[in-house]
Amino acid sequence: MDLQSGCRQTGSGEGRCPPIARVQSLPLGGAEPTSVMQKAGLLLRGYTQAWKSVTTASSGMARREPLANKVALVTASTEGIGFAIARRLAQDGAHVVVSSRKQQNVDQAVATLQGEGLSVMGTVCHVGKAEDRERLVATALNLYGGIDILISNAAVSPFFGNLLDATEDVWDKILGINVKAAALMTKAVVPEMEKRGGGSVVIVASIAAYNAFPGLGPYNVSKTALLGLTKNLALELAQKNIRVNCLAPGLIKTNFSRLLWMDKAKEESIKETMQIRRMGKPEECAGIVSFLCSEDASYITGETVVVGGGTPSHL
Repeated sequence: MDLQSGCRQTGSGEGRCPPIARVQSLPLGGAEPTSVMQKAGLLLRGYTQAWKSVTTASSGMARREPLANKVALVTASTEGIGFAIARRLAQDGAHVVVSSRKQQNVDQAVATLQGEGLSVMGTVCHVGKAEDRERLVATALNLYGGIDILISNAAVSPFFGNLLDATEDVWDKILGINVKAAALMTKAVVPEMEKRGGGSVVIVASIAAYNAFPGLGPYNVSKTALLGLTKNLALELAQKNIRVNCLAPGLIKTNFSRLLWMDKAKEESIKETMQIRRMGKPEECAGIVSFLCSEDASYITGETVVVGGGTPSHL
């Protein structure tokens, strides 16, 4: 070992040293110092760029569009969390079909996302109606020829008060839309995913599945049920190469959650349960959903990921 240059001597006496060591031990001789330093700088920059390329590739950052040419259906996706998810899936390369109960909302969402250069179409879909679920599936097939991804995001919360004061109609509506429709929507896409060799389903639950929000008893129960639905669907669909996972957002500032944040005192009280003491943004839910639908999550199924700023999340 040449202690001065840090180079290892070979049997022939010729020095073998790493590129940086060679740069450090370049003989100045009669060359202009500036010229030598310029060459050294170029050499170092070249190795730096090469190293960045290696580390970027190894971390996956070099890959573009992890969902390229995948076809995704996203229910209740014209605003809030659903809209943010639809945008992210499209940004990551998917062809996305958005949906909502109102045509004007669908038109507005599609125009916005297409205006961003994204591959997005849409249709009206009330997930509680069989004909609407069928139309949503048919739209994807007609436009893109198959289905790879389902994001089941539709939910209602028409009741506020003591759980035992909820009427039978309230229970039927909440469980029908939030739980039954999620199961039936999954059932509708499974045959199409099988034709593609597999797929991914993400069901959107809530932190309310773990920590009940006061006054929202039936809604809380429905979201806890989605954790069980995820586990059961994952078990049954694994043999078809269809993965099923669940997203449980915490307090995300959307119109849907306004009952929880319009009252400043109530908002502050909820923030106290978080390690990150602020409300979340819809976009902060979207990336994890795209990940769960990608090949990077190919060994993940039956799991619920909480995006809740550190809110406790244990049953």
